[in-house]
Amino acid sequence: MPASEELRNNGVVKNVGEAQETPTGALQELTTGERSTRNRVARSILDHGPSTVAELAGRLGLTQAAVRRHLDALVVDDVVEAREQKIYGARTRGRPAKVFALTDCGRDAFDQSYDKLAADALHWIAERFGGDEAVVAFARARIAEQATAYRRAIEAAAPEARTEALAKALSADGYAATARSAPVGEQLCQHHCPVAHVAEKFPQLCEAETEIFSQLLGTHVQRLATIAHGDGVCTTFIPKISHTTHNASASTAGRNPA
Repeated sequence: MPASEELRNNGVVKNVGEAQETPTGALQELTTGERSTRNRVARSILDHGPSTVAELAGRLGLTQAAVRRHLDALVVDDVVEAREQKIYGARTRGRPAKVFALTDCGRDAFDQSYDKLAADALHWIAERFGGDEAVVAFARARIAEQATAYRRAIEAAAPEARTEALAKALSADGYAATARSAPVGEQLCQHHCPVAHVAEKFPQLCEAETEIFSQLLGTHVQRLATIAHGDGVCTTFIPKISHTTHNASASTAGRNPA
């Protein structure tokens, strides 16, 4: 794992070339394979969203006991937190499994964006160029530019694979996105948001993104959850798509961004 992607708390070096403090006590453990494995656990949660112990063990090839040990350490360091698993659709019998999600501190460990600078810039735009309308215009222009690559990916995909194609294109931009089946449609899940802290103050960024998803996929979509609002994953529900409608809407999206 590149040094810039390692957890920036827990005594892990932020970037190559920075001075390193001599680890002592508990921190010394993190200079061994323990640190690398702990980072893998946190990274898996980032890439796949809130996860159970069993899911993490399966993905990482570890025993559940080892995963629990690393999770306990990450909880103490405020990198992850335990939550009750959210159930979409009909509930099954029994208590929902406990899942572990990244905290704001944990997400900060992976974020390389200049959150304060971006937030200050948006405040400046709002104050000098028309308030909320100016921020909305910026948010739409930003996502419309990003959407060029998303549109190409969707247009190259088979009709039934367009949500998956969008997820892969989003992942290339750092959103760690996946697509999964849901009752009467699909769910697009973004397990990471590089601008989550800015979007918390400026929800127009999330709204513009939702609008462009609707245009690209040619159907109304519904945001169920966002990381910026404290949820573990940005989740967008996409109903079953009429592919005839999609073809017309996708071409319109290229000419007329929301």
